[in-house]
Amino acid sequence: MESLGVLLLHPMNAYLEQELDRRFRLIRLWDSPPDARADFLRSNAAAIRAVVGNAGYNADSALIDALPALEIVASFSVGIDRVDLAKCRERGIRVTNTPDVLTDDVADLAVGLAIAALRKIPQADRYVRAGLWKAKGDYTLTTRFSGKRVGIIGLGRIGLAIATRVEAFDCPVNYYQRTKKEYPNYTYYPSVVELAANSDVLVVACPLNEQTRHIVNREVIDALGPKGVLINIGRGPHVDEPELVSALVEGRLGGAGLDVFEDEPNVPEALFTLDNVVLVPHVGSGTHETRQAMADLVLGNLEAHVLKKPLLTPVV
Repeated sequence: MESLGVLLLHPMNAYLEQELDRRFRLIRLWDSPPDARADFLRSNAAAIRAVVGNAGYNADSALIDALPALEIVASFSVGIDRVDLAKCRERGIRVTNTPDVLTDDVADLAVGLAIAALRKIPQADRYVRAGLWKAKGDYTLTTRFSGKRVGIIGLGRIGLAIATRVEAFDCPVNYYQRTKKEYPNYTYYPSVVELAANSDVLVVACPLNEQTRHIVNREVIDALGPKGVLINIGRGPHVDEPELVSALVEGRLGGAGLDVFEDEPNVPEALFTLDNVVLVPHVGSGTHETRQAMADLVLGNLEAHVLKKPLLTPVV
């Protein structure tokens, strides 16, 4: 398997990088300065048969065109919107991702963000650390999470895991997706606007594609309203970010818990001073346990490809 040349696009996990280096011929894209990347790819193109990317760095059209020997793209992520799937199909390039193993962590974070946003946990933490409890007395009252109507955009693996968790808090579950399914305990709404209007907490958990880009727009935000909270553990472009920022600043939206952003790692600075938003740096799957499981899936898919066995988690 050492003969498989693997291009790793970005440092993403120490265990994954170590194992790729041990099992294959590892080529690190960042070994070349950014202004010399084209020459670097040209000089290594014949050897590169596999690419390993993630949600932020992946095989776009230009990269695929630069690698004539490319056979497989193994993504260290569930999201593959940065992979040119059409070009991969056209070239017969296989594509894999890492579903299932990160479902629990992302669902846990969604619930954690909702509770943190409503109960203002980060703000209360800062209040204590700044000595304000002693100086000014008790912290302001907040809003409970239990019993809130939770609307979920997309009842896939992660959406269903979120629904199961919030049921334990006696939260009625509403949902929207393209196809209505028979979930006897959950209420379906035929549009995201209707879902938002009937939810206290709206969670984005659908895949990102052209149909879901900016699925949360001004109309949806206004339907959620000044007491509503938006939680995004999907992808940044699911939400019209300028509209979200203005709604939070103007008080047209009650609050938000955000793990993802439109132009990561760039976050709108207007959010930094707001007291009604909780921000985390795309850490939905960021536990030791899940990242190792994701790495093992990437490695298993590459080994299966070399051995001409069925891929573990094929997308293309």
